[in-house]
Amino acid sequence: MNTVTGKRQAKLKAAMAVSRVFNFERRSEVRRRSDFKRSPGPLNSSAIVYNRSSSASYRTPLHGIELPANFMSFGSAASSGDSSCDRDRGESRAPHVDERDGAAPALKLHLKHRDAEAAERSKKEALEDSSLRDSLRIQTLFRRITEKKNRIAASGIAAAAATADQSRIEVGQKETLAKSPELAGRLMAQVESGVTLGSGEYFIDVFVGTPPRHFSLILDTGSDLNWIQCLPCYDCFEQHGPVYDPAASSSYRNVSCGDSRCGLVSSPDPLRPCLAATGQDRPCPYFYWYGDRSNTTGDLALETFTMNLTGVGEFRRVDDVIFGCGHWNRGLFHGAAGLLGLGRGQLSFASQLRSLYGNIFSYCLVDRNSDLSVSSKLIFGEDDTVARNPLLNYTTFVAGKDSPVETFYYVQIKSILVGGEELAIPPTTWDIAKDSSGGTIVDSGTTLSYFAAPAYERIKEAFTKQVKYPAATDFPVLDPCYNVSGAGKVEVPEFAILFADGAVWNFPPENYFIRLEPEEIMCLAVLPMPQSPLSILGNYLQQNFHILYDMKNSRLGFAPTRCAEM
Repeated sequence: MNTVTGKRQAKLKAAMAVSRVFNFERRSEVRRRSDFKRSPGPLNSSAIVYNRSSSASYRTPLHGIELPANFMSFGSAASSGDSSCDRDRGESRAPHVDERDGAAPALKLHLKHRDAEAAERSKKEALEDSSLRDSLRIQTLFRRITEKKNRIAASGIAAAAATADQSRIEVGQKETLAKSPELAGRLMAQVESGVTLGSGEYFIDVFVGTPPRHFSLILDTGSDLNWIQCLPCYDCFEQHGPVYDPAASSSYRNVSCGDSRCGLVSSPDPLRPCLAATGQDRPCPYFYWYGDRSNTTGDLALETFTMNLTGVGEFRRVDDVIFGCGHWNRGLFHGAAGLLGLGRGQLSFASQLRSLYGNIFSYCLVDRNSDLSVSSKLIFGEDDTVARNPLLNYTTFVAGKDSPVETFYYVQIKSILVGGEELAIPPTTWDIAKDSSGGTIVDSGTTLSYFAAPAYERIKEAFTKQVKYPAATDFPVLDPCYNVSGAGKVEVPEFAILFADGAVWNFPPENYFIRLEPEEIMCLAVLPMPQSPLSILGNYLQQNFHILYDMKNSRLGFAPTRCAEM
């Protein structure tokens, strides 16, 4: 390993040490519902109380954060009765099927969270590195928005995307469900915390090619293209395990310049685009930007992807998945073999599976302090478990498929509630501008949550007024922070997001406060968005929620769930 690569990996590994300290309370016992109760003190009905001392008497191991059965009743706001997202117990709970007849049952994959390895870094340094990593991620999102907008304006991709018979991407016409003793326990598709792979994202294990070879891919709702590093690798980062070799797979096929799907990717050389006239069978080259330091370049191709189901020994193979075979790859992907895109665009893995499972997928991310053995699921298709959850709520996606920001999942926030009070945030703070700036996205690839400056200042001000613990000033990244040493009961104001359609997303304190032990410091886990009106709801805020992406009805579902027990 060269010196530069070694330094990069060391820095990324140190950055992920923050995942080990990102917890509101390190606990090994189940807490009862009575551990959460109304505060009789200064916060009154708008406080959440966690009694740390009471948990010691219970012996059942806690796999993740256990949410109370009456989670929505802690003085939190409820959805508007006339909202389109009102949870009707009849029609809205009935499982929906895709418009295509004969849609397959839901594809349920195991998710697994792996804790961080020990790192020789202080918690302050780890927190700073995590913030830096998120900053680079934010630059990625900005660049993606700008690149998407410019590409549509320059090449007319929006018109091509609207022509369904030419560019609609559907795979899985050849899908196999089988059982194999040889593959049992080995083809487990797992989503893991990226702390062990040198990145802060979540990972999924997939098996690519024929015969199937194992690769760990970053799971990303902010990207469309699926890609892996490929031989020959002319400029690649180090990854765990061997690099994919297309010559060793009998199911690998290039997408040619004459294929209409080639028009869905950017050419590495805009002055010399891949045209059928230059060679009908010439491989389609692609160039995909993630940020100033992250990109992949290679050939667009078709390949077989295999994943294990929740049943022991069962696996599902999907043929002709469109992916990028990357020969030049740079950026923050160290350890992983590539990326599995779950964005709204047509090339994403979720979009390609719609002919089989409809326009729905969901995931449930276990918290960062869960036991190593716990697992949850990534689900493609309708899932009865989440559909029957009485706490399932929906809010509408905004920005259509012809928008320059079609990759991302935008939601329309109306306001923020802290301690049950709606904050005075200018309504325009949440709008998407004509130049595609602003708005709020739900992103699995960003760790913390970031709010546009006008919103963040009001949020910070509200917590500063309502939290009564002494301020801690030695943590330069997050603000405000508090010293809660000696406090038997830690009281924090409730935090909720009110959406424009009346839906309300209430969060447990573990999702918006970070506990740094043993210093007994807790910090608000949100930050201001640097130099942009964009807001991002990151994966830390999504812990222990079943997050459902319903593209048929253009809505985001969310339900508090003990993800480790799914």
